[in-house]
Amino acid sequence: MRRPTPRPAAARIAAEAAGRRGERIAAWWLRLKGWSILDRRVRTPAGEVDLVAKRGGLVAFVEVKSRATAAELDHAIDHRRLARVAAAAEVLMPRYATQGEDIRVDVILLAPRTAPRHIENAWIGY
Repeated sequence: MRRPTPRPAAARIAAEAAGRRGERIAAWWLRLKGWSILDRRVRTPAGEVDLVAKRGGLVAFVEVKSRATAAELDHAIDHRRLARVAAAAEVLMPRYATQGEDIRVDVILLAPRTAPRHIENAWIGY
């Protein structure tokens, strides 16, 4: 497997800031839809979950992807990324979900001048 070429420090910092901004927007969007945000940017040995949200008896482990254009959103998420989030969710399940609660992996896609796109149960599609 080829490793990605490292980005210059300024590009990494800008990407990090854009990611955090996207996560804030996604959290706001979820709260408008009645979700409570339990945690943000939770790291595990299996990977990172951007948001952990809860509504009723459902806990969602949410991957947030921001892109410069809406056209780029179609390629923002893939099987490998979802597998990483699902593996992290499995590790985090005991911390956030009580017995009897349902869990799922969701994705929120963001681009300027478009409404956030919330893909529920995204892991099921793979």
